[in-house]
Amino acid sequence: MVVSPLALLPGWHFGGLYPLLLAAVGTCLVVGALVLKRPHRRPVPPSVLYVLLGALGAVCLALLDVNPLGPESDHELLERLCELALVVAVFSAGLTIERHVERRSLASIAILLIVVMPLTILAIAAFGVWAMGLSFGAALVLGAVLAPTDPVLAGNVGLTAPGGEVLGEPRLSLHTEAGFNDGLASPFVVLGLFAVTDGGTAWLSTWALADLLYGAGFALALGALSGYLTARALTMAERMLSDALQPFAVVGFALVLYGVTEVLGAYGLLAVFAAGFTFRRYEFDHHVHHAAHRGTEATGKTLELVVLVMLGSMLTTDGLGAPGLAGWLLVPVLLVLIRPGLVVATLGRWPLDLRGAIFLGFFGVRGVAALFYAAVVVDSGALSTREQHVVVWTTIVCVVSSIIVHGLTAAPLTRRLAQRDAGAND
Repeated sequence: MVVSPLALLPGWHFGGLYPLLLAAVGTCLVVGALVLKRPHRRPVPPSVLYVLLGALGAVCLALLDVNPLGPESDHELLERLCELALVVAVFSAGLTIERHVERRSLASIAILLIVVMPLTILAIAAFGVWAMGLSFGAALVLGAVLAPTDPVLAGNVGLTAPGGEVLGEPRLSLHTEAGFNDGLASPFVVLGLFAVTDGGTAWLSTWALADLLYGAGFALALGALSGYLTARALTMAERMLSDALQPFAVVGFALVLYGVTEVLGAYGLLAVFAAGFTFRRYEFDHHVHHAAHRGTEATGKTLELVVLVMLGSMLTTDGLGAPGLAGWLLVPVLLVLIRPGLVVATLGRWPLDLRGAIFLGFFGVRGVAALFYAAVVVDSGALSTREQHVVVWTTIVCVVSSIIVHGLTAAPLTRRLAQRDAGAND
């Protein structure tokens, strides 16, 4: 039976969930546009406000006796929306890395990716086994899901438009790490899934060759080449596209590259980040970079709004109780002990000073990337129902807590860091 729009039904009629949903979406877009105009001057950061709007929507749905979306029952929708948000955000992160990266910045980025990230996975996995009662495989999956920092939400601390403020340390490392490790987490999630499904260690060689070396290496090479060639093509053919259409072309390129890389069995997020990095380096001062940044930033902010509102709407009292006391305890352990402790221990004297390392360690923002990988884990069906429930809701608890804590502290702590840097340069 075809259902007509309410206004076209005969006689008197009121209500309907679909028009209410449209009104709610419109309200979120209007509120998002208002808070994004001057986000640092708002008492509540945009990311926190989006989650609160979603939670308010969940309350309204409960009052209407409508079942909300669930992170497990509706994991495919969550996965695809997070995937889109990450593709755009990761490409944007690559675009905004300035031309000259100092040696000490390269060293800190390498340490964050090669040392801190794997150790973070192991530390979370150990906590999952000893404190949460998870199997080793499920705990390893939880560690991999929560390990990457987030380029969408870390943008409140590190991002800048091309030609704008040149990022210094530690914001450059934070920004680059957030763009890079979203894709780099993929082979570690696969590692956890191998440990769950196959057991033993016979699969390690397959994982190392197919999932780590090929999946990551081929993606980086393909992305770097594609970004350079696309930037060259756009600058040479810029007259074929109006300034208004250039942002759409750039976002379209990022989506095409992601899709092609995934079809070839490699990690699309790594390819997209490498493409953004090399795209920016072709004719560095060309105005096409400003169009690319405008397009990815606007699209990324819109997708961020959608994902975080959805996240808020999924919150339930039963779900928030699923991690148990140990799962909730992981929040301060991760945000205050594991990440900051590892960063300070590895970077606290060189290449960063102690204050810079503390800043970098504290802002290990968890967000859209963790939600994406949690949905991927549900889609795999590898975990038992109980462990899947615990892993998913522990991820959500950590993400929501990170959004609130880091969202409320990003602006004041970043201003303090900028003032310190300005004083040091005087």
